[in-house]
Formats: sequence, C-alpha cells, structure tokens
Amino acid sequence: MSIRIRGWKHAVRWTIVVVLVLDLALIFINWRSSAANPQTQEQERKRLERQYSLFRADVERATAIRSELAKVQGDSADFFAKELRETSSGYSSVVGDLGEISRRSGLRATAVTFRQRDVGARGVVEVVVAATVEGDYPSLVSFIHGLERSDNFYVLDSLQLASSTGGSLKLNLQLRTYFRS
Repeated sequence: MSIRIRGWKHAVRWTIVVVLVLDLALIFINWRSSAANPQTQEQERKRLERQYSLFRADVERATAIRSELAKVQGDSADFFAKELRETSSGYSSVVGDLGEISRRSGLRATAVTFRQRDVGARGVVEVVVAATVEGDYPSLVSFIHGLERSDNFYVLDSLQLASSTGGSLKLNLQLRTYFRS
C-alpha cells in the first residue's frame, strides 16, 4: 500500500505543478493584455466623456424647451387668434381681400375657387384657393406684393404665368390659407 500511496502522492504533486504552470501562464497573459490596455481604456474613457457631454447638452436643451413651453403655447394661441380668421367669415374675407388686392394692382380677377380640407384635431381648416388674374407684368408683381402684405394669412404654393389676349398676362395662383373652426 505504501507504493500505492507514493504513486498517488506523485500524481497529486504533478497535478499541482501543472495547475501552477497554467496559473502562471494565465497571469502572464492577463498581465500582457492589461499592459496594452491603458490606451484602449483611455480611448473608452474619452468616448464615454463625449457621450456624457452630448447627453448632458440634450438634457439642458430639453429643460430649456420645457421652461419655454408655456410661452410658446401662448404665442401659438395668439397667432391663431390674430392671424387666422374664423371659418364663418373666412371665405368672404379671402374673396374680398383678393378682390381688393387685384383692384389696387389694376388687375382683373376672373376666377376664385376654394377646396376645404380638415387638418384634424387642431381646430384648423385648411383651404386651398385657386385664383386667376389678368393684367400687365408690373400689375402682377404689385398683386403678389399685396398678397405678402395682406392681413390674411396666405401660403403661396404655385403660380403659373401665361399670355392672354390683347398682350396682357394671365397668372394662375394656388394659395393655401387656414381658418379656425
């Protein structure tokens, strides 16, 4: 039995030696990877600092927006009340305004048509206005300038210029305006 015990002790010693050699190899590999790692760690730290500063700037902007939200809502309500006509009086206001602008410009308004579209739950109705006016070139320029200066809110989507009889020009306009519903 003593031979058996000696063989067992011998096997345990070799096993311990092999485990220690493997431990030393792993320690060496770990040491080598950590020696090359400081640059990578520095780059990672800088990347995280940049990301942190971007997130911090986003939070500051969001905080500023939140603090200004009441003012923006008030300005929006003022815009709706001052700039947009009510639907009940909007159509006649647009017809009268376009007629007055064309008269002041020395143009003949031949056709004005409307197409209404509900914008949704915003309490606003979009109205597409198609109009045709005729006259000379300076009068057409004056008409467009009058649209820009009008008390009504217009968005000029398109305009087409064509020649008409008698040397005058015909201007086909497509406008959008909005009414409060």
